Amino acid sequence: MSFWIDMRTEGNWQTGWTIFYWGWWISWSPFVGIFIARISKGRTLREFVLNVFVVPALVTFVWLAVFGGTGLHMEINNTAEIADVVNTDVALSLHTVLEHLPFSTVTVALGTLLVIVFFVTSSDSGSLVVDMITSGGHPNPHTSQRIFWAFSEGAVACVLLYSGGLKALQTASIITGFPIVILLLVGCYGLVKAFRVDAAVEGVPSKTDLVAGYDSNATSEISDKNPQSA
Repeated sequence: MSFWIDMRTEGNWQTGWTIFYWGWWISWSPFVGIFIARISKGRTLREFVLNVFVVPALVTFVWLAVFGGTGLHMEINNTAEIADVVNTDVALSLHTVLEHLPFSTVTVALGTLLVIVFFVTSSDSGSLVVDMITSGGHPNPHTSQRIFWAFSEGAVACVLLYSGGLKALQTASIITGFPIVILLLVGCYGLVKAFRVDAAVEGVPSKTDLVAGYDSNATSEISDKNPQSA
């Protein structure tokens, strides 16, 4: 389904979901990439791939399998009319599923809290990246500037939602996502080239060699300070 675009006139589902989220995530990639690179300084590529790609993918898989499967089970067994809720407002589907499960008051409150945390952290990281770019690459720009960009981003989103609703927001995401694809391809080429250059460097110690060298140096220093124990 990720690559089935269904470009027929009546194919509204793929246009509203698959193609929209292509542009959505592509337009988010500069912000997410710079932010993750900033907080991942000092990590190995293996740690980076594991924590950025593997773990989120597994969590997303479990989340969709549990809650999506529960919603389908409710719809098939007529426990709850999930399809009608989705057709009315897809944002209410999760709350509808949680309301038919035990401890619904607690789980609905936690679900709402997770949504709020997601939007707040996304806005904070996005405004930080924009502030870093507009500050000439400063790693720790002033907090007041970040607040300014956070309010500016919120204002743009409100204008888009007020003027054309979700359709305008989707269109803006797709339009801004297309030119970023070119930059992403250039960045991917640069990443592969950097890997090849790094692999061609000889005499660079690995992480294991550095740890082993540090341990041996520390042992020799202790022996020098305590010759009798040696």
